[in-house]
Amino acid sequence: MATRGSRSEKVKRIFQQFDNNRDGGLNRDEMAALVVAVNPRVKFSDEQLNAILDEVFRTYGEFIDGEKGLTYDGLLRTYDDGAGDVDRDFDALGLELYPDENKGASIVSEASSSSIADERVTESQRKQRTTAWAGSPHHEIVFDDTWKLVDELEILLKRLQAKQAKTGKFKSDNFDAYSDAGWSRELGPSAELSEKKVYWEETGPDYGIFVKELGALRSRADGARSREEAFDGQMAIGRVLYEHQLFKEALISFKRSCELQPMDVRPHFRAGNCLYVLGKYKEAKEEFLLALEAAEAGGNQWGYLLPQIYVNLGIALEGEGMVLSACEYYREAAILCPTHFRALKLLGSALFGVGEYRAAAKALEEAIFMKPDYADAHCDLGSALHALGEDERAIEVFQKAIDLKPGHVDALYNLGGLYMDLGRFQRASEMYTRVLAVWPNHWRAQLNKAVSLLGAGETEEAKKALKEALKMTNRVELHDAIYHLKQLQKKKVKSNGGGNGEGAFVIVEPSKFKTVGEKTTLRQDLGSAIQIRAFQRITRLSRCNVDLLKKEMNEIDVPVTYSGGGGPQKSIRKPNLEGILRRLLSFLKPETFQGAVKAINERILSVLDETGSGRVDLGMFYAVLAPICNGPPNKRKRIAFDALLWRPVNEGSSQIRKVDAVQYIKWLRAIYVPSHGISEILEVHGETDSSMVSFSEFLTMFDDPDWGFGIMSTLLKLENGDRNRHGRRVCAVCRYPVIGSRFREVKSHFSLCNQCYSEGKVPPSFKLDEYKFKEYGSEAEAMKDKCMYFTLQSHKSP
Repeated sequence: MATRGSRSEKVKRIFQQFDNNRDGGLNRDEMAALVVAVNPRVKFSDEQLNAILDEVFRTYGEFIDGEKGLTYDGLLRTYDDGAGDVDRDFDALGLELYPDENKGASIVSEASSSSIADERVTESQRKQRTTAWAGSPHHEIVFDDTWKLVDELEILLKRLQAKQAKTGKFKSDNFDAYSDAGWSRELGPSAELSEKKVYWEETGPDYGIFVKELGALRSRADGARSREEAFDGQMAIGRVLYEHQLFKEALISFKRSCELQPMDVRPHFRAGNCLYVLGKYKEAKEEFLLALEAAEAGGNQWGYLLPQIYVNLGIALEGEGMVLSACEYYREAAILCPTHFRALKLLGSALFGVGEYRAAAKALEEAIFMKPDYADAHCDLGSALHALGEDERAIEVFQKAIDLKPGHVDALYNLGGLYMDLGRFQRASEMYTRVLAVWPNHWRAQLNKAVSLLGAGETEEAKKALKEALKMTNRVELHDAIYHLKQLQKKKVKSNGGGNGEGAFVIVEPSKFKTVGEKTTLRQDLGSAIQIRAFQRITRLSRCNVDLLKKEMNEIDVPVTYSGGGGPQKSIRKPNLEGILRRLLSFLKPETFQGAVKAINERILSVLDETGSGRVDLGMFYAVLAPICNGPPNKRKRIAFDALLWRPVNEGSSQIRKVDAVQYIKWLRAIYVPSHGISEILEVHGETDSSMVSFSEFLTMFDDPDWGFGIMSTLLKLENGDRNRHGRRVCAVCRYPVIGSRFREVKSHFSLCNQCYSEGKVPPSFKLDEYKFKEYGSEAEAMKDKCMYFTLQSHKSP
């Protein structure tokens, strides 16, 4: 990191480079040349360039010297405000500092880092240092007495660090291996951020003494001659504590600063940063919103800070799991500052997180265009390309991320997953091994390593890897995987070409699968129901009580809007809809909620928002959710009907329009049974049937097995029994323990699990013209059926 002296000299050299007429100012032409020169990879249009220049000359009007343009102090201020990275621009221009300038810089650096008491610092050095901080929103100290507080606090911190280092309680780790959060920790350039994580021991007597002495410094700051000076002192104390990663103590000072000057952006912003680091995402969001409110109320005074506030607000929302909402703020930051590569990267990552892969790839490519060495952006772009099916290009991009940051855990792990998907199991196991070298307790990497070794045919090594994973966690899927390995060894099953450990099988056409008994589920219905059940699990909607939908309808006030066709709707934007989902799924952790929103956006919102407007008919959304929420089936159907009644076109009536009921059923089929119904949606548009439908008539339409949502009965069977285990019985194809229903072939007596039955897989050793299956929900049912069979046989015998 450049010292303040070298920093100002670098700015001076940049200024001199572009002050062609040597009049002490940069006019619009000279400033335009600077902007273009320091962004060589960005192709600015005339409109973009003029917009940037207009913003600079308007924001820094106090530094404009008539026709001469922006002064040196003005350019220095732009860099202090985070509008550019001095070191990057200086290197990009190929400039060098003069020898005497370097000498001066080192003197300033010594003075700034000195631990000697205040009276040892000369007045010229104090003025030089104070000038360096004055007027900068991220290093602003206005009053001389504040510097005394800062110097004394630095001495206290060094004393505490020395004491804790002796006892081994002070630690700092480099966390370069992990993805950068990308957020602005200060109101300044990211080059000034520390990459070291510091751990302070906050329970010992030394720390207690430090807190007591810190309290005395705070009291001195509060006892200043004016409110402004007290604010200056508290902000400086907070900033020093923040830089030393004492976030709880820094928060106290920033909160006090907020009390002293509530409409100042800086204390709210920095308090938000502290709260985010402390994991208090909701409180951080509230502070950033206060900072945003203050910035917008302050007009041009704080306009240049808006992009960084938007970015950090977005990251705080992501911390709560609100990714769709975060996208909105990242977009705002990128619009206000087109060269903000972090905002673009975060936007791309968030879009990927909600399943909008094409838009994510575009934003990430723009971020990489501006910053080619951005390893995290390369990593996320690789994931987006893999999701889009561009696997070979994704491998190249992941490899680039690893080249830039060899220990990048996310890139290594995701590349391992890509190789697994491609069936390149040996390469996958190598990637997971590298992950474990960086993060030894990464149990998912250990489990995936075992699976990839199994796929590569190295069964003994896979078994060892699984045992290592079991030492890290006791999750049930590990026990199932170990049991699966034992079954494979016991049966010596020949793999089916892919080498993934699954037994050999033959796929039989649906017409050859017959059912025995009325209770046995049809193969096609089970396949669709399994997909819906998987969606329930991902979204956790099966844990959301359907009554909550009714509660939301009763309590939420949604203004009526009119669609392109002119019909009234209670429509809502996707980020606002995400807030409703957060209330419905309040029991989920943020990361789990993110996965739920992604699944809902991909499967439901993408269908309901057919025009791509970003708005969704809320009543229809509630009606679509109701059948897969938790609750008795009749209540789910009733609340779906009530949601359709809640829509403006039906409000106040006890019946709904038939055209709305028909459209609802078709939406249901398009969303949950995508192999049917999608092409039928267009038939509804322009329909003029004005007849009404009662609840009983709606139920008849809903339960129709061919044109309604009759598959719900199969879904209910899965909900009630998909955790049932059948003793030690395993599927004849996949060799995994049978969980849920067991499908037994009545002639050959082999058994299939739900998944293999729905996919039409049978063992190749049982080749029949026709397969007849009977379904058992539990082993008790199977035993009962077996006893009845023997009873019948005994009656038949003489």
